[in-house]
Amino acid sequence: MFHVLFISFKLLFERKRQSVVSVAGVSIGVAAFVVMSSLMLGFQKHFIKQVIDLDAHISVKPKGVYEEDRILRDYYKDSLFEVLGSKPKVVRENIRDYRGFIERFTGRYGILGVSPHLNGNAIVRYGNREVPVKLFGIEPELERAATSIQRYVEGNGLEKLKTNRRGIILGKLVARDLGIKEAGQKVLLVSSKGVSEVFEVLDFFNSNITTIDETRAYIHIKTMQKITENPDGVNELVVKLADVNRAVRVANIIERQTGYDAESWQEAYSNFLQLFKIQRIITFLVVGAILIVSAFGIFNILMMTVLEKKRDIAILKAIGYSHRDITLIFLIQGLLIGIAGSIAGSFGAYLMQEYLTNVELDLEGILRAKGFILDRSEVYYYISFMFALVMSLIASIYPAYRASKLNPVDIFRSGGV
Repeated sequence: MFHVLFISFKLLFERKRQSVVSVAGVSIGVAAFVVMSSLMLGFQKHFIKQVIDLDAHISVKPKGVYEEDRILRDYYKDSLFEVLGSKPKVVRENIRDYRGFIERFTGRYGILGVSPHLNGNAIVRYGNREVPVKLFGIEPELERAATSIQRYVEGNGLEKLKTNRRGIILGKLVARDLGIKEAGQKVLLVSSKGVSEVFEVLDFFNSNITTIDETRAYIHIKTMQKITENPDGVNELVVKLADVNRAVRVANIIERQTGYDAESWQEAYSNFLQLFKIQRIITFLVVGAILIVSAFGIFNILMMTVLEKKRDIAILKAIGYSHRDITLIFLIQGLLIGIAGSIAGSFGAYLMQEYLTNVELDLEGILRAKGFILDRSEVYYYISFMFALVMSLIASIYPAYRASKLNPVDIFRSGGV
C-alpha cells in the first residue's frame, strides 16, 4: 500500500500548479459552505429563538366564525342564493372561564405556564407626536411564567406594573418614535373605544425584533379591561411549553378539548419558516455548484495525468501492478486533493468567522443587531468536509477506471503515445 501512496503523491507533485488550483477550488467551496451556513442559519436560529421567547409557544383564541348567509339560509331553506357585499359583523369574543383553563392545563402536556391577555389597538401621544400601538393587557406575574418577557424589559418595569395600574411599558422603537429617552415620562393613551388615560412610562421593551419593538406596549390587564369597557375580558391565552417542538401536537389537544382556536408558533410564523427553508435550499445549491465546479477541476487534472502518463502506467502494469493498484493510485490522488482542500477551506472559514464576529455594524431590518449573527456550529465543518471528499472521489472514478483499463502492450506498440 505504501508504494501506491508514494506514486499518488509523486504524480500530484509533478503537476504542482494544477494540483494547487484544484485544492484551491475545493477550499473555496468548503469555506463558502461553512461561512454562508453560519451566517444564514445564525440569523434564522436567532430570529426563531427570539420569537419563541417573546410570543406564545401556543396562542389560544376564540374561534371567530361569521356566517354571512346564516339568516337567509334559515329563512329560505330550499333556495339557491349568493350574498354579495356583506359587511363583516363586529363581534367581541372573550375566553370564558380562563381561570379554569389555567388551572386545568398548567402542568399537563408539558405546559409550564399560561397567561391571560386582553389585546387591542391604541394610540400613544407624547407632546405633538403620536404612535399607533398594539396594546397588550397582561398579568405581570403570570406573564413571567408563560413568556420570557422579563429578559427583554430593560429595568424592573414588570415588578412596578404589578402595583402601578397607570403604568405602561413601551417598545423601544415606540419610545424612540415618540422622543422618549427615559422612564418616568407621562404619555396619553387613547383606546379604540375613545377612552383617554394618562400613563407613566415605567420601562422599555427591547427584543431587537423591529416589527415587535415598533408596535407593542404593555399595561396591566385590569386597566386594559377598564379602558376597553370589557370587564374581566380575556381574548387570548398564551401557553409556554417545556419542549417547543411539541407545540403543534399540544395545540391540537387544546383545540379538541376546549373548542377554542389554538395556534402553535410554527403556524403563526409559517411564512418566515417557509422563507428560511427557501434560503437554505438556495444556499446549498450555490455552494454545491462551487464544489461541483471544483470537482470538474479534479477530473480534468486526473484525466490529463492519465493521458500524459500512459507509458508510466504501462510500465507499472508490466512490472506487476494490478488493475486495483492503478485504480487506487488515481482515487487516492482525488482523495488527497479533497482532504487538502477541506483542511484549507475549514481554516479559511474559521478565519472568516473570526473576522465577521468582530465587525461592528448597525443592522436594522427584521432584526436589529450590532454585527453579524453567526451560528458557529461544528456540524457545518463536518458536512462540508464529507461533501468535498465525496465530490473529489466521484471526480476521480472515471480517470481511475480509464487508467486501470489501459493495455500495456498497446501502449508499447504505439511508442508510448
